[in-house]
Amino acid sequence: MKILVTGGAGFIGSAVIRHIISNTSDAVVNVDKLTYAGNLESLAEVSQNSRYAFERVDICDRDQIDRVLREHQPDAIMHLAAESHVDRSISGPSEFIQTNIIGTYTLLEAARHYWAALDDARKANFRFHHISTDEVYGDLEGPEDLFTETTPYQPSSPYSASKASSDHLVRAWARTYGLPTLVTNCSNNYGPCHFPEKLIPLIILNALEGKPLPVYGKGNQVRDWLYVEDHARALYKVVTEGVIGETYNIGGHNEKQNIEVVHTLCALLDELRPDSPHRPHASLVTYVQDRPGHDVRYAIDASKIQRELGWTPEETFETGIRKTVEWYLNNAEWVEHVKSGSYQQWIDQNYADRSNKA
Repeated sequence: MKILVTGGAGFIGSAVIRHIISNTSDAVVNVDKLTYAGNLESLAEVSQNSRYAFERVDICDRDQIDRVLREHQPDAIMHLAAESHVDRSISGPSEFIQTNIIGTYTLLEAARHYWAALDDARKANFRFHHISTDEVYGDLEGPEDLFTETTPYQPSSPYSASKASSDHLVRAWARTYGLPTLVTNCSNNYGPCHFPEKLIPLIILNALEGKPLPVYGKGNQVRDWLYVEDHARALYKVVTEGVIGETYNIGGHNEKQNIEVVHTLCALLDELRPDSPHRPHASLVTYVQDRPGHDVRYAIDASKIQRELGWTPEETFETGIRKTVEWYLNNAEWVEHVKSGSYQQWIDQNYADRSNKA
């Protein structure tokens, strides 16, 4: 197969591409606009492979998307390109509407016309795989409740609302035009090459520098943590073996409160950096004003993908989080290159003057 991956320079997209190039004989076309979170260094290990190609293209640019499809002739599209940070969506929602809704619409229309023109054999095998989030479901009330593939949508933030909209567009294009689509909704990802504004890399890097470790509210929000390489395996299994028209929830079976995650990271850094002048790193924990509309708990029921496609996560939270911390400790050059002016301005803007030491 030749698979076109949108957002392939991002956190999850780069993991998907590394998995495909390293573990299969398929070819990949990476389509990425290279916004602040897109980083081609995350693909250094596969960038010279003859089965890998990169196109710097905005998914909102229909002419360029048409050109890429015409020139590369993919057998499948894995659509991961998205604005994905909830805090950014609250302070500036317009980019989320543009990329996540208009971009998905543009890509769907380009894919629909490309697919319609394929010969019968290729047309029958083509698929459009849309990668989404569990945040479209809102949050859970009961401690035993789980998101299933039929849970009603109740998005809480501009980010999750824009992703919910894109999910609806994909299903509408399937029903109205017959486009062969698949949808996956995943829980919180973590692992190597994660942009440092998200919780886990932010805590690791701030702790190493002796900076405050910002925790929203009391840190009692619960998330289901999924190691990104496990997610990449699941996504490839869905695009190659999934049933057209189906939705698959992908979760890590690792529910943790945010404060528990932060203390786990601090303990690992205490162990792995025993000479750090900032030990114990937990002394850096700083509680900040909670995010507006913050969902309390997410948890995925991933039994369908296990039952129907045979996927289960290989990493426990304990093994995955240790690998993650070790990766950041061993890849200081990647970290320094990522910490650009826009990253620093974002951290300063969102956490300055909002904290009080616990």
